[in-house]
Amino acid sequence: MFDGHEFFQGPLVDDEPHRIPITSELDLHTFRPSEIGDLLPEYFTECLTNGISSVRVIHGKGTGSLREGVHALLRRLPQVADFHYPAGEGSGGWGATWVRLHAPESKAGPRGD
Repeated sequence: MFDGHEFFQGPLVDDEPHRIPITSELDLHTFRPSEIGDLLPEYFTECLTNGISSVRVIHGKGTGSLREGVHALLRRLPQVADFHYPAGEGSGGWGATWVRLHAPESKAGPRGD
């Protein structure tokens, strides 16, 4: 069931943005490899805002170039606590990666002066 949270990202053929529901699953099949650099950090930030701390990223099996790009990016993103590849039987196996996100940090400063 869709909970109403949406994320806007990625051009369609006519260069109009399309909506992506914020869930614990992100299927990259509809995105170009050049789009993941902006997509993943923004999507993960929205996930954390919506209380989602674990995301299955579906990159497909293919030649492995998209998977390698995703994994290289995951290693650099501050929102990523860790990731597990392959995702396991029933979760996409070699075509997906589980990503565990850091809980949002408190913006409150120390108390007192």
